[in-house]
Amino acid sequence: MRAMFGVLGLLLVLAIVGLLAKTQLSTPIAVPTATPGATVQQQSQQVQQQVKESVEAAMQQARPVPDDK
Repeated sequence: MRAMFGVLGLLLVLAIVGLLAKTQLSTPIAVPTATPGATVQQQSQQVQQQVKESVEAAMQQARPVPDDK
């Protein structure tokens, strides 16, 4: 009986992790794009700038402060 509860618990955790992974994998990832017709150096600089702006925007978002009581 105890082993059956252990196996059911593991299956439940596996199902939850599978659902979370499915939702994470189905979320589209924003890929930086460069201007067509630009040189490789220009494209590289554009992608670097886009990544830098994305990181700066992510750093500006406020994190929720937990209530420590």
